[in-house]
Amino acid sequence: MRTLRPVVALVLLAPLLTATPAAAEPPEFGACPFEGAECAELSVPLGEGDRSISITISRVRATGTPAEHRGALLVNPGGPGGSGLEYAVSKGEKLPESVRRSYDIIGFDPRGVGRSAPLDCGELGGLFEHPAPEPVPADRRAESEHLHRLRAMAEDCLRHNPDAAWMNTTSTARDVDRIREALGESKLNFLGVSYGSYLGAAYAAQFPDRVGRMVLDSVVSPDRWHDFDVRQAFAMLDQRDTLFEWIAAHPDFGLGQTKQQARETYSAARAGLTGSFGPAEFDNLVYKTLSRTERWEPFARDLSAHVHQGAPLSPALPESDPESRNYEAALRTVKCADSRRPSEDEVIGSLRALRAADPEPIVTGLEATTCAYWPEPVEPARFGHPEMPPVLLTQAEHDPTTPLDGARRMQARLPGARMVTLHDSYSHGVFASQRNPCVDDAAANYLLTGELPADDLDCQGPGLP
Repeated sequence: MRTLRPVVALVLLAPLLTATPAAAEPPEFGACPFEGAECAELSVPLGEGDRSISITISRVRATGTPAEHRGALLVNPGGPGGSGLEYAVSKGEKLPESVRRSYDIIGFDPRGVGRSAPLDCGELGGLFEHPAPEPVPADRRAESEHLHRLRAMAEDCLRHNPDAAWMNTTSTARDVDRIREALGESKLNFLGVSYGSYLGAAYAAQFPDRVGRMVLDSVVSPDRWHDFDVRQAFAMLDQRDTLFEWIAAHPDFGLGQTKQQARETYSAARAGLTGSFGPAEFDNLVYKTLSRTERWEPFARDLSAHVHQGAPLSPALPESDPESRNYEAALRTVKCADSRRPSEDEVIGSLRALRAADPEPIVTGLEATTCAYWPEPVEPARFGHPEMPPVLLTQAEHDPTTPLDGARRMQARLPGARMVTLHDSYSHGVFASQRNPCVDDAAANYLLTGELPADDLDCQGPGLP
């Protein structure tokens, strides 16, 4: 095996940046590579010495009158690894009209993503080869092979990206502050979804006095990334059980009339896959299906067509195109640069615990297992600050991607924060996503007036489809 010591030494010798960088120049906006926004570039320090990188930002102008204008609202769609440039347009179109009238919507590609010094980890240990190996190791030999693939992933990333240590959330939070400053905003108004909530909480840890109105939606827990991934995997098992019950309640799919029958049909289909679409591809499709209930019916109909007619299932694992390669590289690099790495024993122990809970766990989201072969972070992510103002969290009760218990742990790190919980909702993404008036009105009122609910707020969700 190749040693990682030269890379580790380089990372550990890199100096920490804790001071606020020099003042950012006002951005010069021009045309974007897409419709509906204007774009600009902003130079930011990489993280060591005098080197810098360019961050690309987008802006959708507020539609209201000058009297209605409340400044800029920076938005982030999540990930890590999600591009936010076009998100300013797509999310802006979904926001309540009062918010669109009052705020310039600002999107950006975080460092390492899209048009902002994009990461590429090469073949990522064979991640883009299909069919991928069985993702759930069932014996010691398979476990050893699984660890070997994780090591190959880490080596690919570190070999291709010598500055990987600075592609972290703490550095991205400093970039966010430079965007705020360059836009001439005294406070950061921010909407972060999923990983964006993690980024917002990390910004507050560094710049508590610059936090303005902040909505954190579908909230990531403040745990080590590996621990978060494992908790998510257990939540996905609960969600899949709910999916089986839902399928059984719809016998027209022909997948079983009881939860157990639906499970048996599912397992048989997974075991019988051939060609380039194997169990790993199947699990990735299921992982994405479980995150949003509007995907359940298309999945059930596709699975029914596959079972009864032999129709192919839709590919779902990353393809070797630049956008997918960048997303998968940034996803793992940021996680590994953010929090303490797991040991090999922890990785295998987590997989065994999931197998003990269910013989067919969904391990697609366990990206931080790669971190077992990564240097320890030079700047671990921190969350919240005693001097920050109260902010608003919005969360679905049964979201399997960012489970509610983790969102509550993050809330405890953010003094005075209020949470709006959408009960009887099983989807990831709440504010301006599920079109729930109770949630959207509370969040819009806060963004417009700065007034939080007097206490945590409970809203009634849509239930299952």
